[in-house]
Amino acid sequence: MNARWLDAELEGADTTPERRSKFRTKKLLGRRRLDDLTAENPDQIADDTIRRLIDTGHITEIVAELKSGKEATAYVARGPRGSVLVKLYRELEARSFKNDAVYREGQVILDERAKRAMQGRSRKGLEMLQEGWVSAEYAHLWTLWRAGLSVPEPLVGPNVKICASTAPAVLMRLIGSEDSVAPRLSDARLTPEEAGSAWKQAMQGLADMLRLGYAHGDYSTYNLLWWENTVIIIDFPQLTTRQNPNFSELLRRDAQSLATSFRKHGVQVGGEATLREVQRLARGKGPEPRIVLP
Repeated sequence: MNARWLDAELEGADTTPERRSKFRTKKLLGRRRLDDLTAENPDQIADDTIRRLIDTGHITEIVAELKSGKEATAYVARGPRGSVLVKLYRELEARSFKNDAVYREGQVILDERAKRAMQGRSRKGLEMLQEGWVSAEYAHLWTLWRAGLSVPEPLVGPNVKICASTAPAVLMRLIGSEDSVAPRLSDARLTPEEAGSAWKQAMQGLADMLRLGYAHGDYSTYNLLWWENTVIIIDFPQLTTRQNPNFSELLRRDAQSLATSFRKHGVQVGGEATLREVQRLARGKGPEPRIVLP
């Protein structure tokens, strides 16, 4: 299978583009800290979304900028329920991930005007796509978390309107601690034993999603975290269902990208063999669902 698509996807994945934020920063624990970004200092909050998240009580302060990527910037924050990861998406028209139609095929949009606006990528259409992107990530997070999969706990929702109110940000529980945030599996240094365990967990995670009728759409060590010998799956806005006519190809792509990205850790398994094992595992029993208490 030609893997040039994967090279294009992963090329520059670790590059940090020029930040457009107006925040002044200083170093903290090897990461960028935002100066006095608290509710007590609202005049220093340059970003409307962060201000709104603080004003509405979703977070109390931003601790540090964790990573700035092509699609979003991730911040470590504090909130009423502890440490928070704030994933703040860039404006859709400025993002590099523009070929999102392949993931949205099969979705039913009842409002024809909305459908035309999104297809034409007008200003209103882009806003609707952005809100839909955020709402989709929340919805997928809630589904997977409740089903017992190893994913971050969503901290907003599951009510759709409440989720949409935080757009273009998604809030979830921080994996790791403020002093030591969980690394991506692509950045982790693993022993051979840890690599073997991580590989099995990663295949099981893909199988668990398949059992629920999902393909991740961008499944590799770049979208898996490693914390306390556990693989945590992240990045769900492009998650797609069997209603998508591209489902089989996206699943095959997930298996190929997982196999390719694991070669760094010494795991030498082909994409087709990975796909067959994932399909076999998906026929087995899934994890125990989580009980959500009121």
